[in-house]
Amino acid sequence: MPARTGGQLLVASLLAQHADLAFGVPGESYLPVLDALHDVRDRLRFVVCRQEGGAAYMAEAYGKLTGRPGIALVTRGPGATNAAIGVHMAQQDSTPMLLLIGQVGRDFRGREAFQEVDYRRMFGGIAKWVDEIECADRVPEMVAHAYHVALAGRPGPVVLALPEDMLGATADCADPPFVAAQPVAADAASVAVIAARLAGAQRPFVIVGGSRWDAEARAALVQFAEHWQLPVGCAFRNQDILDNRHPHYAGDVGIGVNPALAARIRDADVLLVIGERLGEMTTSGYTLPAAPLPAQALLHVHPGADELGRVYQPALALCATPGAFLAAMASHVPPPSPPWRGAVDEARAALAAWRAPRAVPGAVDLWQVALWLDATLPDDAIVTNGAGNYATWMHRLYRYRGWRGQLAPYVGAMGYGVPAAIAAKLVHPRRTVVSWNGDGCFLMNGQELATAAQYGAAVIFVVVDNGMYGTIRMHQERHYPGRVSGTTLANPDFAALARAYGLHAETVVDTAGFAPAFTRARASGGPALLHVKVDPQALTMNASLDALRAQGEKARG
Repeated sequence: MPARTGGQLLVASLLAQHADLAFGVPGESYLPVLDALHDVRDRLRFVVCRQEGGAAYMAEAYGKLTGRPGIALVTRGPGATNAAIGVHMAQQDSTPMLLLIGQVGRDFRGREAFQEVDYRRMFGGIAKWVDEIECADRVPEMVAHAYHVALAGRPGPVVLALPEDMLGATADCADPPFVAAQPVAADAASVAVIAARLAGAQRPFVIVGGSRWDAEARAALVQFAEHWQLPVGCAFRNQDILDNRHPHYAGDVGIGVNPALAARIRDADVLLVIGERLGEMTTSGYTLPAAPLPAQALLHVHPGADELGRVYQPALALCATPGAFLAAMASHVPPPSPPWRGAVDEARAALAAWRAPRAVPGAVDLWQVALWLDATLPDDAIVTNGAGNYATWMHRLYRYRGWRGQLAPYVGAMGYGVPAAIAAKLVHPRRTVVSWNGDGCFLMNGQELATAAQYGAAVIFVVVDNGMYGTIRMHQERHYPGRVSGTTLANPDFAALARAYGLHAETVVDTAGFAPAFTRARASGGPALLHVKVDPQALTMNASLDALRAQGEKARG
């Protein structure tokens, strides 16, 4: 191979991993990389973003959508600190990601040079691996290793710092081979024990979540659930693992879980958990099931050995990817007339009751809006959201059906819905993509509307505007009723703002106006935004603002 710069070697190494998109904000610290990208722009597109946090979110969303590490390119210091939110999300969401950071020259290190940061210390607690590439001839080796680490076991983020002078130096070395995610095989003896424990159960329940799922594993889950006649709950913000219209789907196990579903999990005698690490939100604060020793016999299947027994002490722990485990279970036969027959229908009835419309204050009824979207959007639609009470309307009422139809932050970070939707539309340009946002959440990355406009990403952005940080206000009214502090927002005209970016935009002030406005937005052919003004009283799906305040006052005596 002819001698190439470190920047050229980096780009060639990414191409060897079949990378096709990278998201970032340009910086002088990695100019050789930008120059190398120019030569391959038809194969590896660099998507220029407006803030590194948005770029990192797009990279994380790419990782969720494809199962391959999403790439974020940012400059040193301020660029890296802005991107940290995406790294934290990739860690808690178990998403493969590669953050590439320009770094000060090697001869300047340790002097607190301009924008210098020790990235090993900065990212050490939230990334699977952090390192700095010292020599250009090690670029292919370290990029390949980064892919291995990001994809192995429980996936996650890797951070590589790129000294400015290293990127300009030359080396004569070959590109790395393609790195594939390796399945973690299921131990046959352990699978047989799980099958026996299930067969001997009276009230079994299945929870699925986490990563390392794909279309094949998802299909195997359907066959397994039907074969064993088991009700299945999807972990917090992992609802698209099982088509929510399927008779065996029992609901989402997360914040504000259906009380009937929570009771079913609590009363289960055998709890089979596949892929999900059982985080705080899925387990209602480590109470569902109780930690560390559940009342249920916990059969925990997870691809990361370090997660097994980390919080919960399972009756049986199996280190395996979901697909490998479900393939192994296919050879095991359930009892001919299991004592839990009827559980699927009961769980399904409870879910239907949980989705039944209730009265909502104000002219815009988000219950009806969410149900209309559920009835209207195509099966392969992708819906994204960030964090906030507004998200619960879709989580509870919209039935996610296509694979990777839900992009939502397990980590509970705000500002994700806009950049994730842009990444989704760039990865899947033919799929309908809806970005569902609260007003506070939207403005954390609303500047990425410029990115959507620049690249023609025809996302439909919905902004639910109640003039407050709703989730915090809810907790505030419960614990400090009437003492409003720090949660009121003075918002812009979101439709006018979107039009300034070149988007089609409309304002919706009543329920009847939503469907025709959405239809026009979709027909516009480009990115579009709907500014939906809702009554502040519609603070949660279960209680109005006044009702929450009254509950808080009663609790305080």
